[in-house]
Amino acid sequence: MTVTVEIAPEVTPALLQAFARLIPQLSKSSPPPFEAELAEMITSPASDVLVALDSESREILGSLTLVVFRIPTGIRAWIEDVVVDSEARGRGVGEALNQFALDLARAKGAKTVDLTSRPSREAANRLYQRLGFMPRETNVYRFDL
Repeated sequence: MTVTVEIAPEVTPALLQAFARLIPQLSKSSPPPFEAELAEMITSPASDVLVALDSESREILGSLTLVVFRIPTGIRAWIEDVVVDSEARGRGVGEALNQFALDLARAKGAKTVDLTSRPSREAANRLYQRLGFMPRETNVYRFDL
């Protein structure tokens, strides 16, 4: 299988269906985005919705959101909500998504890219380390609103 990664240019029925299939594989507590929410992500200058496609069938196999924004100390980039369909895991889809995101972040002027991953996602953590991500000496805090 050959994988192509693209920036989603617009919301399509196929994209909505893919998110309806993929997000439950990523999070049991978060519903897939509605059409308007997905459109907001796609049109936001701060985020790019990346999709991995089977090069032949054009089926969406996975997704990643790259967030790039300026702060006083420079341009920051975060990779969020990486998900690969369970049927396509282990075939280089996650690697293709992340490599595209790293290249895009570099092109947008980011000097570093951050991400978080639950320890239970062992294969994902191995991938991130293989790609060169390093654990940071920091605490991650969350405040629920």
